[in-house]
Amino acid sequence: MRKSINGLSMLVEGAQGLDPFSGYLCVFSNRRRTIVKILYWDRNGFCLWQKRLEKDRFKWPDITKKSLEIGSRELNWLLYGLEIDQSKAHGRLRYGTVL
Repeated sequence: MRKSINGLSMLVEGAQGLDPFSGYLCVFSNRRRTIVKILYWDRNGFCLWQKRLEKDRFKWPDITKKSLEIGSRELNWLLYGLEIDQSKAHGRLRYGTVL
């Protein structure tokens, strides 16, 4: 977790193949899962937000892909110390256009 804005934005663009100026929140964690950094572009500059836990660990998802897209609800769960896959949570509804 030594990387700051420049290093993390290069990781987003190079290793992940994403656009760091897209407006997405890019979330990173250290190996011990005690620190989370969130990088995002806000109109005219990058913002970097960090949270460090003193006694616990974040419930980081086990993924095999390079990246995982989650919603704001799942990000809040992660930051609150919950699993991002809550089996009892209501699913997201998507409505189509009615003609």
